[in-house]
Amino acid sequence: MTTTAGFSHMDPADQTHGVAAWTKVDVDYSSFGRKMYTRQVHDARGHEDDFSVDTSGFAVYNYPAKEKLFVDDEAVRNGYYAEVEALLKDKLGPGVKKVVIFDHTIRRRLPGAARAPVQAVHVDQTPAAADVRVRRHIADPDEAERRIKGRYQLINVWRPIENAASDHPLAVIDWRSTKPEEFVPVNLLYPKRKPGDADDDDRGKEVAPDRSTWASTEGYEARGETMRVLPSEDHRFYYVKDMTPDEVLLLKCYDSHGEGRPDGRQGVALRTPHSAFEDPNTPKDAPPRQSIEVRCLVFYE
Repeated sequence: MTTTAGFSHMDPADQTHGVAAWTKVDVDYSSFGRKMYTRQVHDARGHEDDFSVDTSGFAVYNYPAKEKLFVDDEAVRNGYYAEVEALLKDKLGPGVKKVVIFDHTIRRRLPGAARAPVQAVHVDQTPAAADVRVRRHIADPDEAERRIKGRYQLINVWRPIENAASDHPLAVIDWRSTKPEEFVPVNLLYPKRKPGDADDDDRGKEVAPDRSTWASTEGYEARGETMRVLPSEDHRFYYVKDMTPDEVLLLKCYDSHGEGRPDGRQGVALRTPHSAFEDPNTPKDAPPRQSIEVRCLVFYE
């Protein structure tokens, strides 16, 4: 089964000359222009065995969670994180030696929600940003450098909350249909912290910015690097129609042994572009999408 939808891609012809391209973490706004392209989106349901984290860059599993509502930040960190770690070790195999969960984002397409679904085709981290994450979240500098020299992955674990994600579902592009030159690094801007604030953990503290400030960089700083994706008719888009809270999607943002990296292996997916989209077949009375994505560093020996 397929549906047809519009996807927002970076327009490289519409950028401010001499200014590094940027986008914001707290709102879907960027310094560069975008264009909409109509694409077919294939339903992966019933074809789950055709995809894997290593081959296509994503995988879908039926894997119910004990946590259901995701309204208590401590319950998410102390309970659901452990479920995610167990899931990764179960599905990625015995080669996984260490999992470090460093962040999560809850998105609710509801009035006043701090984070909403992002309707722009992107990848969360560049290779350089992935290395920065390792150095930031592995306390021992020697271990961090050793881990960077080995194989590691950055994987998002994505799950609907409360109801099926029929409204604004998540689409992914099969890595095998992409080309390296289609990925463009972009600075990721975060709100500046208050002077003297040593707390660098933003989880559970997100605040939706006022619409009047979206186009301004005042009060923001670059603390990350993401990738936008140029359009191609070769891209193959997939989604899971009416994906339920009992289902989970593993989405690879980076693999140090992905094809094209210095230690890369032929045919191993490097990254997975993704975006929310508006499915024209979604019933008008479908409840608004709610979802959680947990960002994980996965280390192998």
